[in-house]
Amino acid sequence: MIQYTIAVEGMACSMCEAHINDAVRKAFPVKKVTSSRSKKKTTVLTETELDEDALRAAISATGYEVGEIRKEPWAKKGLFGR
Repeated sequence: MIQYTIAVEGMACSMCEAHINDAVRKAFPVKKVTSSRSKKKTTVLTETELDEDALRAAISATGYEVGEIRKEPWAKKGLFGR
């Protein structure tokens, strides 16, 4: 699994978070996507690599400003974080 963490500016409410999540789900086959207006970021979990330019475009199309995109391997932690 791969985790993408995207810096997103302009989210003001839970509907903003939902708009971004929906845009990402429609554009890519992802396992999980969550957005946080307080942390100003969106996190995407996927089994395949995503085109970062297309990811940036999908979020920008909703009217929000996309900053840095970080990609890192992700593995589910066991019980108690081990």
